[in-house]
Amino acid sequence: MKRRRRGEVPEPGCLRAWAAESEALAGRWRAARCWGPGGAAAARQQRGAFGELLLRMRGLPAALTTLPLELTVLYNSLLFAMGASDCAINGEAEEIRQGLLRVLEACGASGQDLSTEELWQKVLQEVTVEELQAPLHRLGALQGAWWLATNRLGSITSLFRLLSNAEDPGRAPCSGGKNELLSLLKAWRVPAEGDSVSLVQSAKDLKEILCTAAAFLQGLQELEAGNLPAALSLLQEAAGGFCSKRVLAQIYTCLSCCTRQMGKPQTALQHLKRALQVDFQCLPALSHAAAVYHELGETDAELQALAVLYEALERNPPAAASTTPYCLIQTEHLVHTPALASLFRHRHPSEVKYLLAQRCLQDGRVADAVEHYLDFLALLQDGLQQQVPLDGGSALPRIPEVFLEAASALEQAGRHQDAITVCEEVVSRTADLIPQTLRVEEGPEQLECPSPGTELAGGPLSQKRESLCCLVWRTAAYLHQGWAWAKLGKKKEAITQFSRCLEDLLRVQLYRSGVEPTGDPAAASYLVQALWKLNRKQEAATRWQKLSESPAEEDGQQEGLGRCVARRYPLYLVSCLKQAAFPHNESLAGNIQDYLRTTTS
Repeated sequence: MKRRRRGEVPEPGCLRAWAAESEALAGRWRAARCWGPGGAAAARQQRGAFGELLLRMRGLPAALTTLPLELTVLYNSLLFAMGASDCAINGEAEEIRQGLLRVLEACGASGQDLSTEELWQKVLQEVTVEELQAPLHRLGALQGAWWLATNRLGSITSLFRLLSNAEDPGRAPCSGGKNELLSLLKAWRVPAEGDSVSLVQSAKDLKEILCTAAAFLQGLQELEAGNLPAALSLLQEAAGGFCSKRVLAQIYTCLSCCTRQMGKPQTALQHLKRALQVDFQCLPALSHAAAVYHELGETDAELQALAVLYEALERNPPAAASTTPYCLIQTEHLVHTPALASLFRHRHPSEVKYLLAQRCLQDGRVADAVEHYLDFLALLQDGLQQQVPLDGGSALPRIPEVFLEAASALEQAGRHQDAITVCEEVVSRTADLIPQTLRVEEGPEQLECPSPGTELAGGPLSQKRESLCCLVWRTAAYLHQGWAWAKLGKKKEAITQFSRCLEDLLRVQLYRSGVEPTGDPAAASYLVQALWKLNRKQEAATRWQKLSESPAEEDGQQEGLGRCVARRYPLYLVSCLKQAAFPHNESLAGNIQDYLRTTTS
């Protein structure tokens, strides 16, 4: 076969064959683009076919007569490539770059050393051939889609500024500001396509998707930054755009988050209702609705929303989103941001089951709480810990805390033996994780109970914090068992568990940097009260005297007790606090003084 020289135009028959093949491929896609079970495979096949055709065309030197068709084939090939992936791929950007270099090659210019932005600028300045304007604008739309998917908003803004100037050099530039990109996209006039052009997705549709995606993405970014009025305006713009029902439901859900943060919970609920009307499979909207009802104190509505969410997750777990057959590139392909992933994280059914149990217990619906907790504990037997990542986004607390909350619910429901059994599970699981003594360094504003930021001395911070957590859980388990045995009339067993609780508390030694370890004043005060309550008056009086003889501790003791009373306790300790009706500090002091006068007289 005779080798063609650089710049030589292919024979007309070859060009007609390429055009016919491109038309056949596009027609085949239009006839079979109903996404069914084999839709993804069909898309991959079409992508491969367009790719092979493009390689054959690029086997010849670039020529102005063949470039309109070559850029059209490149456009169709990239539509399949970008539409088949959930994120932008670097290979797609390189394909666009090679297309631009082919354009410059046909014009006798070079741009190998230029950045992509500079390459676009040179191409749009160099090329004046009318037939190339529409293909270049289509390719520009794809470049913009790729940059939007990778959050390069500055680059896409510059590109569409260039495209607008290229089509109408005398047009006044769009005003700057945060919405410049949206203004440029709206003002961009898509060049008319010829009748013979075979496209699998029109540039006009792609423009509408770009506008919607840009408004949605910028709205999410403003929402994440706390610029609520700007976020509201952009999200409202996106809601009126070109997108699937799935994305529209997401936009309404984001509008609800925005108006909720603006202090408009009723408006937020209206947006969530619209989201569910558009797409009932938008289950995160139900989760957000439950949170809004919780803020409003509408417990019945909150529990109903959680129950519906749980049933929906059990009946039909969320599947991967299907793609609309008519648009290979859609809004969801272009909007990628951590804010979106956070707002639309699908909950595991067990997380919702736990929320139902927790809210029922908080609201005093003990019988319902017991049933939900028992259902949840049953899920643990099915390997729940392997199914749900216990990260910061999970609704689940640590598993021992769930056991303790379940024990609290069982105890309040009068099922004391069951509560003892559940607590024993916590005790057995933490037995080997608690050291004999745990030294905790107090911060300047921390008195007794260290916060997550408190430094734990004598070992790695995470290890010490875990030991402290285990100690707290086991102490709480002993406390619950003590109350349960007391309710069963087993005083000996109750005193044994209360004593174990106090022994665990005394394992913790608090100290300040540069100061010798001291006892915990508030814990010591509670120990005095507990001993007095148990009629161990001599022990209580002895410890009270030691506390009273330490002037430096006296003020801290009083302050510590006040803080402990005011502090918000974990849910699993609320029922214990209600039962622990110790005398007021002043009354207890008076009683101890009377006792001491009696015993010394």
